Amino acid sequence: MSEVQNKFLQDSEKKAFDLAHRATIKKNISQYEKNFNKGKLQYKNLDLAKKRVASAKFKAINELDKYLAEFEANFTARGGKIIWAPTAEDAITEIIALLRKYDAKTVVKSKSMITEELELNEHLEEAGMEVLETDLGEFIVQVAHEKPYHIITPVMHKSKEDVAALFNEKFGTDANATPEQITAFVRKLLRNKFTAADVGITGANFIIADIGGIALTENEGNALMSISFPQIHIAIAGIDKMIPSVKDLDNIWPLLATHGTGQRVTVYNSIITGPRQEYETEGPSEMYVVIVDNGRSELLRHTEQRRAATCIRCGACLNFCPIYKNIGGHAYRTTYSGPIGSVITPHLRGMAEYKHLSFSSSLCGRCTEVCPVSIPLHELLLYNRRDSVKRGYSAGIDKFIQYVFKKVFLSRKLMDFGNVKLKNFALNKVVSKYWGPRRDLPVLKPKSFNKLWKEQRGMEG
Repeated sequence: MSEVQNKFLQDSEKKAFDLAHRATIKKNISQYEKNFNKGKLQYKNLDLAKKRVASAKFKAINELDKYLAEFEANFTARGGKIIWAPTAEDAITEIIALLRKYDAKTVVKSKSMITEELELNEHLEEAGMEVLETDLGEFIVQVAHEKPYHIITPVMHKSKEDVAALFNEKFGTDANATPEQITAFVRKLLRNKFTAADVGITGANFIIADIGGIALTENEGNALMSISFPQIHIAIAGIDKMIPSVKDLDNIWPLLATHGTGQRVTVYNSIITGPRQEYETEGPSEMYVVIVDNGRSELLRHTEQRRAATCIRCGACLNFCPIYKNIGGHAYRTTYSGPIGSVITPHLRGMAEYKHLSFSSSLCGRCTEVCPVSIPLHELLLYNRRDSVKRGYSAGIDKFIQYVFKKVFLSRKLMDFGNVKLKNFALNKVVSKYWGPRRDLPVLKPKSFNKLWKEQRGMEG
């Protein structure tokens, strides 16, 4: 068992039986489910909208080389600059070199999962730069020295009382401060940071090939502020963020809003196509887009699992997953948690260390049902399991148990062999260790289903 898997099991054990944690998550996710069900009502034909978005995203993934080249040509034609980063290390090296080129000391950053994946904040701080998260949720987890708990809602694991206590400790605010008071405090603090920052860094919800732009969607306006004041704008995006045309946003943006937060559409939706032009009076004088691979090509290499690269990062699969609801986001110890994270992380970070995530699922299919781009997530988890076995990452004891059970279950003679006391004794000795300390091992009845079936039909004799 790898160290990563062992920590996952330990964290899962701790969180699953933390009643306060479960109560907080239950409350927050129940609110999401309420909003999601309400948001879906804007669609006359939700399945058709999902098919259209899935088609656009899958087209982009299958013709990625073409669309990346198209994006580069259109974006650089307006003065934008592209940086290609095959690995996380390449991305960090290039970004730090850029910041040093402009003698940047302060950076404001909007919410971005790709920067979490790169651990950008830590690297910039090590390089002697001040970097500040400007999304309220991300700011809170930054102050708490934690990682985001959720793709969309980074501070889902904290109650308002938790946040009030944190801000009281760090900033001396009222220990009983309301969410409104905390928001006002952060707004005032960030205003000065926005106007003084040397560089603004954002992610990109989508890369748009035909116009050479990036699309940003947000509810607070912090991404726009991160772009508007600093003279340098650096956008960072994975290659999987590509969409063929700006026209695709007509379907994508409402679908993302509905599945992400239950809104009809998010508050701020922006398209940025490059640095400030000669006829413009506002915006950055320089704009760079860092396009990151960092394992995505490995995911795309797999015929079945490449469908996961069409994900639009709405977080719906997390909110409906019974595993996520019990163990929470931090237990995964990855940037992308929940069902989508369990599918893509073994490819992004290595099957040998992260294969266990694909086995940490009930395979109930709820994630597939709610996915706005129709990714068959529960099926892809099975493909990951298959591949991990084929590549020799299964423990010897697992192979042995599977072999024995397969032999027994395929043979009626072996199924009926021995008396029930002997079978229960064998199960207790062999299986109870793996069954878990909080579950009672089922006891075999004196008569099997097969025997009862025959007796009812007078076939015993």
